[in-house]
Amino acid sequence: MNQPVPSKLTQSAAWKALQQHQAEIAPLQMRDLFAREPERAREFSLEAGALLLDYSKHRITGTTLALLADLARQADVEGWRARMFAGEHINASEDRAVLHVALRAEAQAFPAGNDVMPLVRAARQRMRAFSDALRGDRLLGHSGKPMRTVINIGIGGSDLGPRMLTQALWRHADAPQAVRFVANADPDDLAHALVHAEPETTLFIVASKTFTTGETLGNAKLARAWLTQGLGSETAVMKHFAAATANVKAAGEFGIAPELCFPLWDWVGGRYSVWSSVGLPLAIAIGMDRFEQLLAGARAMDAHFLAAPLAANMPVLLALLGIWYTNFFGAATHAVLPYAEALRELPAYLQQLEMESNGKCVDRDGQRVDYATAPVLWGSVGTNSQHAFHQLLHQGTQLIPCDFLVPGANTAAAAENALAQAAALMAGKDAAIAQKRFDGNRPSSTILFQTLDAHTMGQLLALYEHKVFVQGIIWNINSFDQWGVELGKEIARTLAAQPATGTAATGLDASTDALFARLRGWRR
Repeated sequence: MNQPVPSKLTQSAAWKALQQHQAEIAPLQMRDLFAREPERAREFSLEAGALLLDYSKHRITGTTLALLADLARQADVEGWRARMFAGEHINASEDRAVLHVALRAEAQAFPAGNDVMPLVRAARQRMRAFSDALRGDRLLGHSGKPMRTVINIGIGGSDLGPRMLTQALWRHADAPQAVRFVANADPDDLAHALVHAEPETTLFIVASKTFTTGETLGNAKLARAWLTQGLGSETAVMKHFAAATANVKAAGEFGIAPELCFPLWDWVGGRYSVWSSVGLPLAIAIGMDRFEQLLAGARAMDAHFLAAPLAANMPVLLALLGIWYTNFFGAATHAVLPYAEALRELPAYLQQLEMESNGKCVDRDGQRVDYATAPVLWGSVGTNSQHAFHQLLHQGTQLIPCDFLVPGANTAAAAENALAQAAALMAGKDAAIAQKRFDGNRPSSTILFQTLDAHTMGQLLALYEHKVFVQGIIWNINSFDQWGVELGKEIARTLAAQPATGTAATGLDASTDALFARLRGWRR
């Protein structure tokens, strides 16, 4: 691809003003800002619903925020936000609307002129009827026994969201069924999920919008073989398999009954689909009433995102802070540090949300960008992470902004450690011995919430969704396509189609040929 030419973004007045401001503010120490601004913590914090965002531990002033807001206005974030909620086809490369917000909407008709709510309400009603019947032992298997194990087979957005939320809300999981998840194409993943499972009492949910996803179908076929061998009947599939898919025909050819196919639509991207029938395993685990609370929490954040001015808008602020460090301080990574064991899977969920959405080097106009887009997002659960990689955060050579997520109802030790880490990153510590010196000035946001329930989780996930949207608009990229994941799939299909005998010439490169030949030799 040709080298990028100077873009409208980097040549814009708002961008250049931020570059100049960064040069002026770079020498400032946050500890000095706190010393001379007694109200800093109050002025640089914001509450929205159940969430409290403290963003005072950032290398910013009021001027910084004003200039970043100018950048957002220049990109017409408010206009693009209105277009998304109006159901316009802002996913231009796929000519699709972006309406995951409709999945948690409560409006009678939404969006105006293209009402999808009858479809959404019907899907919710079907999810409720199915999950209630399953949880109430009224959904019986091929042998007339109620289900005791539910295994969701998916990958990417069809796995990460329901997996993460089922873990996060485990204290509210009151179903008699064990809910497990399988995603990896390595058969060990399915084998592990099947430990202690019995064919007579196991239900599989195949989550794939197209019902063509290779990894998912591979695992589904293995699961079907295990089931039919255990029950001695191919017709058992109709009692023991359900699907979340837009391709009911393909699911039927697999053996899944039409009444057990739950709908998906092309205006919902995979990484935004947990609010849809992809969330069925979660609804089974926690019950549909709590699943509705999750939707209500997200809906509350949607309302805040729509109504709040840019300077007091929590998703916008998180987005602008991320752009400040990615584009003006050269920060290449961002760490998410939840201080709750229940949120162990959250960093992996946010990795897909952010990096698959905004990991783009071409803008909406087809031009190569001349600025950084999505940073590498990573992280782990605290306090474990303190004994793994916090050394790098405190004294490493890279600037790594952090998000600390801290439930108030958690143990005091975990919450205190989170606050201590954020304080140490900001203030640092002087010492006569160089190895013991902490420079500080390392930025972080802290998000506090009282309880880890479904409503709060809905707000939290919608917060990050809208943050990603705002950053994509400012970077002038389409956050809702993911063409980059396709090439590897195409090559994998090429390798899978190679004959079992003969040369290992793949038509690719010499390295792939040699590695493929070695693997095939081992399989023989």
